[in-house]
Amino acid sequence: MTSRRVAEGQWGKPSWLKQRLPAGFICEEVSTLLNKAKVHTVCQEAQCPNIWECFSRKTATFMIMGDHCTRNCRFCAVAHGPNPFPDPEEPVRIAGMVQNLNLDYVVITSVTRDDLPDGGASFFVQTAKEIRRKIPHALVELLIPDFQGNKDALRSITEVRPDVLNHNIETVPRLYTIVRPEAIYQRSLDLLRQAVTFDSTIITKSGLMLGLGEQPEEILNTLKDLLDAGCQLVTIGQYLQPTKAHLPVERYIPPKEFDNWRKIALEMGFAEVAGGPFVRSSYHAKNLYQAVN
Repeated sequence: MTSRRVAEGQWGKPSWLKQRLPAGFICEEVSTLLNKAKVHTVCQEAQCPNIWECFSRKTATFMIMGDHCTRNCRFCAVAHGPNPFPDPEEPVRIAGMVQNLNLDYVVITSVTRDDLPDGGASFFVQTAKEIRRKIPHALVELLIPDFQGNKDALRSITEVRPDVLNHNIETVPRLYTIVRPEAIYQRSLDLLRQAVTFDSTIITKSGLMLGLGEQPEEILNTLKDLLDAGCQLVTIGQYLQPTKAHLPVERYIPPKEFDNWRKIALEMGFAEVAGGPFVRSSYHAKNLYQAVN
């Protein structure tokens, strides 16, 4: 395995992780619209490297129920701490943003809200219903937390019939206590499996980060676990350290390795796979959906 010093090259990111920013006018317009509407996006809160590309295409991944997470995963830039009760008007504002941006494919995610009895499932449901009320033709992908294994909460999500139900496994089981100590690997797998049990027509999706010290055999076994749980779509991307307080990158994965993992996953039986250094769970989400439909 290449050492971090060699892989980064002069202590900087490798060349394949350097991006040219798109023209700024449209990006600034989207950012201004979001701020005025008091709508959060995971693009901004999680310091996504694709933010300006997505904003330049007038798209974003909306984050509901506040901007502070009740969990404190060591890979994630979203702020940790208490949140007020979710704003009941937020679904209306998000639907308005979907309308303003003229989106026909919408990804809704959230901070984890372990302080709420249902983990916030009802707010996902309300948001999806409001989007469909205002923009009936829009496709809706819900990127959900684990709801602490609450099956009733998950059932309510499946009953709103999202076009894609996404839940990220994030990393291999050995690294869970380091990377996301408040989550449970098997609980996330069970959520995906249970969703398919509740509604076999729902397309399920998950995401995996590389570069945290996982071994090839562990990646392969995690992909097998996801496939066995009924997962149809998977994203595989590079972990990037958001701040010095977060976990360091153990290895930068060359693009060819991502191409190889995509090939392996497709051969295993996934319907579609997005793999690459900049791939994130909602990156080009519509394209993955269209590959299945």
